[in-house]
Amino acid sequence: QVQLVESGGGLVQAGGSLRLSCATSGRTSSTHRMGWFRQAPGKEREFVSAITWSGSRLDYADSVKGRFTISRDNAKNTVYLQMNSLKPEDTAVYYCAAASYGSSTFSLRTSANAYNYWGQGTQVTVSS
Repeated sequence: QVQLVESGGGLVQAGGSLRLSCATSGRTSSTHRMGWFRQAPGKEREFVSAITWSGSRLDYADSVKGRFTISRDNAKNTVYLQMNSLKPEDTAVYYCAAASYGSSTFSLRTSANAYNYWGQGTQVTVSS
C-alpha cells in the first residue's frame, strides 16, 4: 500500500502562487509515476501534471503549461506542484496520485484510470 498526503492549498488572489506538496509513505518504491489531478465543482476530475520518480518524463495539461512546474524529491519521497500566475479557473480540489506502472502514451499517462493510489485532496481557491 502507498499513502499520499497533500498539503499547501489555500486561498490566493489571481496572479499569485502556491506550492502543493504530496508526501508519500508505504511502498513508494513500487510506484512508477506521480501525478496531480484537479476537480472543480460540477466538473470531472482532470489531469494537471505528472512526473516519473526518475524525472525522465514530465507531462502537463495544456491549460497549465508555462505556469505550473512539477518536481520530486526522492530522498523525501515527496512530489511538488509549483503553481504560478494562478487564475480563477484553477480553483479546484487538487489530488495527488501514484501509478504503479509506466504508460507509453500521453493519453495513458494522463488518464486517472492509470493511477491506483490517491490522496484526499487539498483545496485551491483563486479569487479574481
